[in-house]
Amino acid sequence: MNEIYIEKGGKKLRCGYTTGSCAQAAAKASLLMLLDNILVDSVSILTPKNILYHAEIADVTIEKRNDTGLKRFVSCAVIKDGGDDPDATNGMKIYAKVGIIGESENGNLVIIDGGEGIGRVAKKGLDQPVGNAAINSVPRKMITGELTKVLEDHNISNAIVKVIISAPLGEEIAKKTFNPRLGIVGGISIIGTTGIVEPMSDEALIATIKTQVKMLRARDLKTLVAAPGNYGIKFLYDKYGIIEDDVVMTSNFIYDAVRICVDKGVENLIFAGHLGKLVKVAGGIKNTHSCYGDHRMEILTDISSSFCEGESFNNLKQKLLNCVMTDEAVKHINEAGIGDKVCEKLVMLIKKNIEEWSEYKIKAEVIVFLNDYTILASTANTEKMINELKGKL
Repeated sequence: MNEIYIEKGGKKLRCGYTTGSCAQAAAKASLLMLLDNILVDSVSILTPKNILYHAEIADVTIEKRNDTGLKRFVSCAVIKDGGDDPDATNGMKIYAKVGIIGESENGNLVIIDGGEGIGRVAKKGLDQPVGNAAINSVPRKMITGELTKVLEDHNISNAIVKVIISAPLGEEIAKKTFNPRLGIVGGISIIGTTGIVEPMSDEALIATIKTQVKMLRARDLKTLVAAPGNYGIKFLYDKYGIIEDDVVMTSNFIYDAVRICVDKGVENLIFAGHLGKLVKVAGGIKNTHSCYGDHRMEILTDISSSFCEGESFNNLKQKLLNCVMTDEAVKHINEAGIGDKVCEKLVMLIKKNIEEWSEYKIKAEVIVFLNDYTILASTANTEKMINELKGKL
């Protein structure tokens, strides 16, 4: 396999190949073995990013017709290599079982389905219709194009080719992915728009947010609930009974999530998160990852300066800037007697920035909680908006 590297954060990281590229390569190898009556130990495919992928082939199985001895199906696998990306599917075997099942009246026809370990779409709003195998449109196009070319190279113009993609460990591995939340049951997805896995890809995370928003909008919900991560999801369930599947997990991409919501026609957004994350949004920080800076204590200090002055403020400022955790900072703010005022301004600033980022196309309500999941502050109409939403979930 040819190796590709990118520079990210001052580090040289090795790229990998998507499950879509693996399925494409395995399907090509299976069809070649079916037509040429030879064993294939490697194939090359061109990914949508125009990068050549040399894939090694494993686990070849030939199923012959009982009466003629001719091959009925050929199956083989490609081992998924995600590079330096922490991918749950890394090391999995992606299989393609290929057979010619008939003649077509209108040129070559490739039928693609999922087998063992490939998830099925159970909710509207995803790349594939409900009931289809979770093999996304780009990998389907990759497989179809690759097999059509092989058929044409063999002067075959009227074959119906059946392709079954499988991943025997898929059902178990899928529990470590977003699939259960996205409405894909029973296995992994065959995905990838470029064919290449870039380590810790921001684009992949943003694509997941888009999928979650699209899925919820498919249920005609104009009010959505969002949280940066598992803390927020647990809080929303414990406090309001809102289940994980009904929450958009934004990770650090707060601004991007807001813009996605605008693009998808969301009108109201309830944002819940721990103080340590959302205080950054109060300061206008669009991506809350620590690599873009911390500034939590500086933002809390700046908000506190509106309600405290002189020596009292200087003392409080020193304490806040020496804090490591935001919950500790809240204690100092409360001891200064300005806790309620600071918290009220905090959530209003978060609300203001979210609405500004949406160009005022979205009305936002905000909940900020602490380590023990107690609510620190929330905007005025939060409870009303949540109650209205719960009636539609």
